[in-house]
Amino acid sequence: MLISVVVPCYNEEKVIAMTYDQLRAALEKITDDYEMIFVNDGSSDGTIGALKRFADSDKHVKYISFSRNFGKESAMLAGLRFASGDYTVIMDADLQHPPELIAEMLTYAQEGYDQVIGRRDRDGDDKRNAFFARTYYRLVDRLTDVKLADGVGDFRMLSRKALDALLTMNEYNRFSKGLFSWIGFKEKIIHYKNRQRAAGESKWNFGSLIKYGVDGVLSFNNKPLRFCFVLGAAAIGVSLVYLLSLFLSILFEGIDLPGYFTTIFTICLFGGVQLISIGIIGEYIGRIYYEVKRRPHFLIDETNFHTNLSKKEL
Repeated sequence: MLISVVVPCYNEEKVIAMTYDQLRAALEKITDDYEMIFVNDGSSDGTIGALKRFADSDKHVKYISFSRNFGKESAMLAGLRFASGDYTVIMDADLQHPPELIAEMLTYAQEGYDQVIGRRDRDGDDKRNAFFARTYYRLVDRLTDVKLADGVGDFRMLSRKALDALLTMNEYNRFSKGLFSWIGFKEKIIHYKNRQRAAGESKWNFGSLIKYGVDGVLSFNNKPLRFCFVLGAAAIGVSLVYLLSLFLSILFEGIDLPGYFTTIFTICLFGGVQLISIGIIGEYIGRIYYEVKRRPHFLIDETNFHTNLSKKEL
């Protein structure tokens, strides 16, 4: 029974040694047959140097280093493609995902669960961030065809069957939380206490979180496009009501010559509807644009996997 652990890394020099030590200790309590796959996502610090040192002294350590920063989604995909385990774990490099939980995950996986998912509480989180996160998950549940639970992230164990299913989806604009939900299979959720980063700083800022949230909403449904239709229909309805009231006013009170308010109201209403609709349609067209190019999700600069890189770069 081989266990693979995929760890995306981006500028994690300050914490990566602690992550390696704790992860190795947790895995050695479970089995001698394991591999730790660290994916260096174009780090500009000493992350790749540390990974090479680990690999030189530990046969269980594998590393993949990208030619530049391609993003966490690409880093996870690379690690999952190289993973050969019967069970594969995805976890962050900052120790917010507790390695000691892997043993409990394996217990449930051996009972037949294809996805064993870690779900954290929000104790200690910034109140503003927690509010926006809860609001986002409520919005996603209403707008998309997949279900996402607050506190559920990428930290999970996948059976070989679930992993193979996940890898059949080769879309360029990836939103893994939605993909995990979309493939289905038998799931088990494990709750754990929220942890702060062991060292270093978060790579996520408010802007990147907003972008990630938009990707999640647009990746799994066409409801925003339907919203454009509904919004246009509502605007027409409001305009008809206004025109009817204006006609009745003219009929009973005569023509009101200035018409300033009418002109401004009409321009703002229809201009706003058109801009919103064009923006939503543009987001979808942009995603189509990137999909049809069929560019690789990542490019590998170096790795200690003994394989043909050209087969792993798509």
